Amino acid sequence: MTTRHHPEVPPTAGLPLRASDLWPTRPTLAATLAEQLDLPEPLLECSGTAALLVALHTLRRQAPQRRVVVVPAYTCPLVAITVHSLGLELRLCDTRPGHFEMDPQALAQVCGSDTLAIVPAHLGGLVADLDGVLDVAKTCGARVIEDAAQAMGARDHGQSVGLRGDIGFFSLAAGKGLSIYEGGLLIARDPGLRAALTRTHAEIVPRRPAWELRRSLELLGLALLYRPAGLGLAYGGPLRRALHRGDPVAAVGDAFPPTIPLHRVGRWRQGVGTRAAARLPAFVQQLRTQAAQRIAQLRDMPGLQVLEAAPGTTASWPFLMLQAATAARCEAILAQLWTAGLGVSRLFVHALPDYAYLADRVPRTPMPNARNFAARTLTISNSPWLDDDAFAHVCTVLQRSAGDRAD
Repeated sequence: MTTRHHPEVPPTAGLPLRASDLWPTRPTLAATLAEQLDLPEPLLECSGTAALLVALHTLRRQAPQRRVVVVPAYTCPLVAITVHSLGLELRLCDTRPGHFEMDPQALAQVCGSDTLAIVPAHLGGLVADLDGVLDVAKTCGARVIEDAAQAMGARDHGQSVGLRGDIGFFSLAAGKGLSIYEGGLLIARDPGLRAALTRTHAEIVPRRPAWELRRSLELLGLALLYRPAGLGLAYGGPLRRALHRGDPVAAVGDAFPPTIPLHRVGRWRQGVGTRAAARLPAFVQQLRTQAAQRIAQLRDMPGLQVLEAAPGTTASWPFLMLQAATAARCEAILAQLWTAGLGVSRLFVHALPDYAYLADRVPRTPMPNARNFAARTLTISNSPWLDDDAFAHVCTVLQRSAGDRAD
């Protein structure tokens, strides 16, 4: 296990807050991001999960005879929790081999006249191929909700992700690029659907001052600790304690409560995001430049494959996703780097059917491709705090793993 002689690096590249961001200002966060990303003005929600909940609630009203929501078998557990919380039926689609994208043939088999929505995910700032998803949705009459929680700033053939489907949503959670600790953006191409989402938001999202006070205090903590000197306390220490007790799900942060908080985002947190958003375009470009340089170094390593942006798409690169040739090699790499403070981690520990705590919400349908992808995938932070010397050390460990016999 690597000995740390450097500050802690976060697993993702979040935009650090400045003290000046905390001063009150006109809260134009939604409008500011709409202009930056060339979006129809989004609804601001208290989390990306809340944005998905508002979207599904709206679609359920419009098509009450449809009750099935189809999601990738490799995605955030919060997606499954949201579907279950609304009393809808979750149906899984296996991924295509070696990727997080839904397999088009498998998707066609699990969709039908009862399908309300299909929820493909853009993970790690990479743009998922939606052609097959859109074809299946058109055939069965389902809506497409793009889960772009990890991909704000990514572009699909010149336009922002989230606009090819019927609805899209982004996350403003800690570590997700621009952050107000917890927040989400909800968008729709069609004006009528945008109006329906707005009505749902007005009806079901209450003002809860206690929740907003809690999030405001957590945002202050984020501003203080989301920097190399503070991340050991906020992230590294809890990570290492969870792994020491043999709980990788807690280490990654994949364990979520069964209820989803709903409340309005206050003016102060919106103002913090508004000030920070002025630095977001330059920050995203910095991440793209760094990612291109580092992918070039990783591309030819034996026994490893880097997931790269598809032609016609531009990724936002909060982290890099790699697949080891075998699950054993992935575990051997993580044994050396996961606790080293170098920003190496997993995205999701399991495919959805393999989380024990989701047993009452996720069907135990075999999903071999998603399970294999989860077992072989690791991530490397694209934070600028992972400097060239630290990245070189990561590369040395990865290179050495090619000669190991762990697999």
